[in-house]
Amino acid sequence: MYLIVAMIGVLLVNAITRNILNIPIHWAIEMAQFILAAYYICGGAYSLQLGDHVRMDLLYDRFSEKGKARMDAFTSFFLVFYLVCLLIGSISSTAYAIKYDQRNFSMWNPSMIPIKIIMVAGIVLMLLQAVSMFFKDLAKARGEPPQ
Repeated sequence: MYLIVAMIGVLLVNAITRNILNIPIHWAIEMAQFILAAYYICGGAYSLQLGDHVRMDLLYDRFSEKGKARMDAFTSFFLVFYLVCLLIGSISSTAYAIKYDQRNFSMWNPSMIPIKIIMVAGIVLMLLQAVSMFFKDLAKARGEPPQ
């Protein structure tokens, strides 16, 4: 949540310096984009933990608790597969950024290494949470008490 406050602060500084002081700062918009990217990448695992992700309730609401747990365990398999693919790609992208000191092509020219490391960390956290959810749903589907 604090990253949103930081992003608002950066955008506010940008608006004040550009519109009132007539001194444009070239790094503000990109910094706000990096902060927002870190926010939603790191927020994915937390959102999974809270169960705040969107579901298609067309059929899901009609299932029993065990049926919902079975469906969640089934779809968790696909989520884990997707996150593993993302992790492989993000590790490759981060290794490339580190090896070649990748920079964003802009006037500010920031290094892409920090945001790519944050991307890998966020995907790892989300993958761990998805695996945890899979085992919890599997236990629920078997009728075992939650732990």
